[in-house]
Amino acid sequence: MSAEARLSLRRPRPAAGVSLNLTSMIDVTFLLLVYFMTVTQFRTGEEVYRLDLPERAEGRDQPSDPFQLDDEPLRIEVAGMGGADAGVRIRIDGPWPQPTGTAGLHDFLRSRRIGAPGSIGLFAADHPIIVHPTGTTAWQHALEAFDAAARAGYSNITLQPPS
Repeated sequence: MSAEARLSLRRPRPAAGVSLNLTSMIDVTFLLLVYFMTVTQFRTGEEVYRLDLPERAEGRDQPSDPFQLDDEPLRIEVAGMGGADAGVRIRIDGPWPQPTGTAGLHDFLRSRRIGAPGSIGLFAADHPIIVHPTGTTAWQHALEAFDAAARAGYSNITLQPPS
């Protein structure tokens, strides 16, 4: 018989089927289910956590809002380094970068006002600002600091008497 005749006489083999036996996987799943059901603790009661809220303000009928932020004023201390022609040192209370001069104070306040172009917006325009000159400060320097806050767009600025 020729090679061609042998090839034509062969029956094609059926393709081997691929099967996956899931019985062992189902057994493991049920074992895990039984394990977690026996180990888990179900509590019938609720946990009670103590929450300290602020006391009711005296003279007010409604309780104060515990989430309302205080309007802690921004205090700016202006210290003169001599006479009116000498330099000035400005210090802002808090964790702020300290400005150098009244131009730096203006830039700092403008960059932190809500709604100012390019600002990071920490203070509203009506946030209280207190300018506090020291005893050796010339009034010119105190008024320049006051003017820097006003030019930055703040409207609630107070000038304290020197101490």
